[in-house]
Amino acid sequence: MAHRALPVGPGVAASLAVLAFVLVPLGAVALRAGGAGMPSPGDWAAFRFTLWQAALSALISCALAVPVARALMRRRFPGRALFISLIGAPFILPVIVAVFGLVAIFGRNGWLNAALGPLGLPPLSIYGAHGVILAHVFFNLPLATRMLLSGFASIPGEHWRLAEALNLPRFRFLEWPMLRDRLPGAFLLIFLICLTSFAVALTLGGGPRATTLELAIYQALRFDYDLGKAALMAAAQCAVCLAALALARRVALAPVAAPGLGLPPRLPSGPLWLDALVIAAAGAFLLLPLAAVVTSGLAGIAELPPTIWRAALRSLIVALSATALSMALALLMARTGGRLAEVASALPLAASSLVTGTGIFLILFRLIRPEALALPATIAVNAVIALPFAYRILRPALQQAEMNYGRLADQLGLAGLARWRLMLAPLARGPIGFAAGLIGAMAMGDLGVIALFASQEQQTLPLAMSRAMGAYRMEEAAGAGLLLVIMAFGLFWIFDRGGRDAN
Repeated sequence: MAHRALPVGPGVAASLAVLAFVLVPLGAVALRAGGAGMPSPGDWAAFRFTLWQAALSALISCALAVPVARALMRRRFPGRALFISLIGAPFILPVIVAVFGLVAIFGRNGWLNAALGPLGLPPLSIYGAHGVILAHVFFNLPLATRMLLSGFASIPGEHWRLAEALNLPRFRFLEWPMLRDRLPGAFLLIFLICLTSFAVALTLGGGPRATTLELAIYQALRFDYDLGKAALMAAAQCAVCLAALALARRVALAPVAAPGLGLPPRLPSGPLWLDALVIAAAGAFLLLPLAAVVTSGLAGIAELPPTIWRAALRSLIVALSATALSMALALLMARTGGRLAEVASALPLAASSLVTGTGIFLILFRLIRPEALALPATIAVNAVIALPFAYRILRPALQQAEMNYGRLADQLGLAGLARWRLMLAPLARGPIGFAAGLIGAMAMGDLGVIALFASQEQQTLPLAMSRAMGAYRMEEAAGAGLLLVIMAFGLFWIFDRGGRDAN
């Protein structure tokens, strides 16, 4: 007796589409890499530097996050909530804009060198390996800090009080178990992010000693047109990312304490001057580059050429389209994707936008001009690359809604679109808005696949800003950077605010 095929639901279909979109380009990369020949010494140097800078960046970010998170947990001061929100800004700040801000502070003509000159000290240079690591710490220190702050908040107040009453060393019995559980996951996540960083290496790296795999892929495709070498570098990066992702999934963030009664914690106090110094230093490091972007861009934003405004419109179209596509996929997968969705939502972390774009290029370059794919490929790649973040934001919210009101909805006969409209969408409105805002900001500032495909007439705002910086048109770059910040944060605020305004 023949078995009837099981119907494929929308969540499973979306998961299969994501798997195909990621795996088919990766397959093309692997096939092309097989005939690329042996890696050159320069290829091995790029491989070693990629691993070294990612590991060192993750280590420094996590090490610095520990005192910053401890100081913020111990101290209550006016504006603390706003300060915590502001130091998280670099995570959604467009990379090329953040790099411009860092150059304005640490570059040869930056604020820091302007202060060192009168002291007779030699100028500092931000370009090279140390600049790449500095930029990665700038981006990922807020992420590590927020993860540790969440870990401190998970320790019940009763445990702090009990440790105080028994005169137990609180770092040993409360803080260290939490740090031991949280830091490996934070390290691996940041390591994975730094492995696939392209814009930082493009603007601050380069040269034989500071070339990452992403930059080697870009150079092989854009300048050398060496498809075999590009595929080999992409395959090597994908293999490292898959290994890091597999290891990260084995590092579970286990709960460090049992649920408490909600009593406020009595945190151990340290030297006030030390906590103040740590908080002030972290604030200066994370906020001064953003201030530099604003002050530098105010003079140039009113005189931007028409090409920049057209690039801004393209970026807006890319961001909105990628947000709509990614949210549709994430909602379907989080709702009905099952275990297949768990795999499909994690896989894009192993393939950066540049690696995926390389695979698409290898598949289609004989059939169609790359310029014709610039915007569609950028939209699709950004939607898929942002999917892991959207899925992990939406999945718990939808599960909680079903757990609390699923039976009632079943009794009322709510299914399909009616279930979405009357139950799921209102209950998950906040996470939906936050996820959409995060995707929109990320897609607005992306400088990845567009750099492979776009011609001068198809450039987005991040690419136009990067080219202006490369041509030393710094006033134009500053104005474009400020415009990009306004648009990225504006999109995030509109979507996030729409989610929080439930009624």
